Amino acid sequence: MSAVDSYLAEARAHLRRVTPEELSAIKGGDTLIIDTRPIHNRLAEGEIPDSIPVERIVLEWRLDPEGDHRLPGFTAGTTVVVLCNEGYSSSLAARDLQRIGLPKATDLIGGFRAWAAAGLPVREGGTQAIT
Repeated sequence: MSAVDSYLAEARAHLRRVTPEELSAIKGGDTLIIDTRPIHNRLAEGEIPDSIPVERIVLEWRLDPEGDHRLPGFTAGTTVVVLCNEGYSSSLAARDLQRIGLPKATDLIGGFRAWAAAGLPVREGGTQAIT
């Protein structure tokens, strides 16, 4: 196993990852869906309705539940589901969010592409990411 594979496995050991169907069922309520994909992917493939694009380089600052630069409307008890293209970098991001005080942070198995392949709703992409 490569070093990065070990690193990923360690991160995932602390997550209760969700499938596209599970995310669809919990969407809304006290769930925040964070899309860390680059704008060119979101423009080409679309976005999950109600997801919030956040640049990966500012993710921890925008989601620190006690930070001065955090997004409004969530608490440390909110379920935060991070997604990327295929569900790799999102696992690392979700693990980092747990470390800063979001114990219910997780990620989407298979990422956006698994969501779209499951035939779940997709909106036109290009929403300006939070920086």
